[in-house]
Amino acid sequence: MKLLDKYILKKFLTTFLFVVLILVSVICVIDFTEKNDDFIKNNVPITEILFDYYLNLIPYYANMLSPITVFIATVFVTAKLASHTEIVAILSSGVSFRRFLVPYVIGSSIIAITIFGLIGWVIPNANKESVAFQVKYVKNPFTYDSRNIHIKISPDTYVYLESYNNTAHMGYNFALEQIEGTKLKRKLTASSVSWDAEKKKWHVDSYTLRTFDGQDETYFKGGALDTTLNMLPKDFESTYKLEQTLTLTELNRYIKQKMDRGADDIETYLIEKYERFSYPFAIIILTIIGVIVSARKARGGVGFQIALGFFLAFIFIIFVITSRSLAQVGDIDPAIAAWIPTIIFTGIGFLLYRYIPR
Repeated sequence: MKLLDKYILKKFLTTFLFVVLILVSVICVIDFTEKNDDFIKNNVPITEILFDYYLNLIPYYANMLSPITVFIATVFVTAKLASHTEIVAILSSGVSFRRFLVPYVIGSSIIAITIFGLIGWVIPNANKESVAFQVKYVKNPFTYDSRNIHIKISPDTYVYLESYNNTAHMGYNFALEQIEGTKLKRKLTASSVSWDAEKKKWHVDSYTLRTFDGQDETYFKGGALDTTLNMLPKDFESTYKLEQTLTLTELNRYIKQKMDRGADDIETYLIEKYERFSYPFAIIILTIIGVIVSARKARGGVGFQIALGFFLAFIFIIFVITSRSLAQVGDIDPAIAAWIPTIIFTGIGFLLYRYIPR
C-alpha cells in the first residue's frame, strides 16, 4: 500500500467513524426525548437505561445508518480533496481514476466485513437486551390474540388450538392429530392443555383418544396426561423485533423450524437473512458512487456534493424499505427483494462511472 493510499484510507475511515458517532448521538438524544416519559412512569434506574438499553442500541443504530454514514464520509473526504485540487494533482501524475478508487474500496471492504460480523452475531445479541428492555418498560404488555392455531410439530403430527392464553400458558380446545398421507390415524382432544414448568411438559385433563384403522375406530377416554410436544410457551410469546435478536445461526435454525411447521409469516425472517448478506456489498457500491459524484472540484464548495450524498443515501434507504414491505406481503421473493437496492445502485454506479466527467 502506497503513501497516497494510506493517506486517503486514514481520512476515509476516521471521517466515517466521526459521522457515525455524530448521527448515532443525535438519534439517541431524540430516542431518549421520546421515551423519557416511559422511563419516569416506570421508575427505570439510570444504570439500566444507559447500560441495558442505549449501550446495546448504539451498534444497531450504527449499522442501520451505515449506508448514509459511509456515503457522507466518502463524499466529504473526496469533495475536500477535490476542493484543494489534490485529485487533479493525483490524476495528472499518471494515476488512473480506477487506481484512485483502490483505497476507498479497501476502506469500504473493511467496513463491509466488520458490518457483516456485527449484523451476523454481535448486534443480534445486543438487540436481545435492548428489545427486552423495550418490552419490559416501553411496550404495552403482550397478549397473544391469534385464534384457530394450527402447528405442524412433526412430519405427520399436527396441533390445533382454538385460542391460547400466554399469561397462564394455557391453550383451549386442544387437538393432537396424527395423519399418514391423507388418512387420519389418531386424534387426541381435550378442552384445555397447560404447560407444567416443573416437568417441562404439557398437561391435559380428561382427554379423548380416537384411533382409526381403516373403517374401524377405537375410542378411549382418559384422565390426566403429561406429554412432550415440539411446541413450547415461547412459541406464543411476543415476536416484537424477534428477527433482529437472532444471530445468523439462530436465524437459519428458526427459519427451518418455521418451514417445517408450515408457518405463513416466514417472509420477515427470510428478508432479514438475505439483507445481512446484501448490506456489506451495498456499502462498497455506495462508496464507489460517492467518489464518482464528488471527485470534481465544485465552484460553490463541498455543500452541494454533501447534500447530494444525503439525497442518494436516503433514496437507497427508501428502496430498502419499499422492497422489504413488498416481500413481507408476498409480492416479491425475499431473496430478490433484499438484493434489489444493491443491484439498482450497482447499475447507477456503472452509469455514473461511465458518463460523469472526472
